[in-house]
Amino acid sequence: MDYKDIKIAPSILAGNFGRLAEEAKRIEASGADAIHIDIMDGHFVPNLTMGPQAVAAINRETDIFLDVHLMIYNPFDYVERFVEAGADRITFHFEATEDVEETLKYIRTCGIKAGLAFCPDTSLSMIPKYLDKCDMILLMTVNPGFGGQAFMPEVLDKVRFTRELCDKLDIREGGITSKKDAASQLPPFGIQVDGGINLENVRECVEAGANIIVAGTSLFTHLDLDKAVKDMREVATANK
Repeated sequence: MDYKDIKIAPSILAGNFGRLAEEAKRIEASGADAIHIDIMDGHFVPNLTMGPQAVAAINRETDIFLDVHLMIYNPFDYVERFVEAGADRITFHFEATEDVEETLKYIRTCGIKAGLAFCPDTSLSMIPKYLDKCDMILLMTVNPGFGGQAFMPEVLDKVRFTRELCDKLDIREGGITSKKDAASQLPPFGIQVDGGINLENVRECVEAGANIIVAGTSLFTHLDLDKAVKDMREVATANK
């Protein structure tokens, strides 16, 4: 995997909710690749955050890729609303529905990318079944629900497993499996990590195989978000 393929997606959950539009513009101006938007329902996770109206407001103010992460039960029922709000990718949790394949298919039918998230305690044996049915796997490096939690390094084994499997099967972005000469022309399969990512552990995540980095608290605690994003990208992609 080429380090130029590494994407940085600041989580607006760690920003100032009283200035949501300004925070979205600040993320876009920082050189980040996407805005990660956490949607929580107070049931699947013990917290409440934003809904489709907030996503629509961010979409009106920016042109950046909107990476919407649903931490809600029955995600299928909400797909259309978030698509209409402007989501460019919708990721939902394996643990939140019995209709995983149907929901992935529906998201793609709506013309956007589909991601599937796994909590830290979920067995990695569940991952292979869905690699050819989604555009990205999100491996949570904290238990979902709150920002500012400590990174769980044991999840890196799942990251390695997923990347090695993608490489072995020539699975690239979009869950496309083909011969190496054709697959090499496509972007690498998306493996996202989210939770407790900072300058001390981002390189470990990338070396394990992650290529989409979500970071919240570690970026927004800096007054200069541009520099924080730049520093994280430099650490993540530094040659060793």
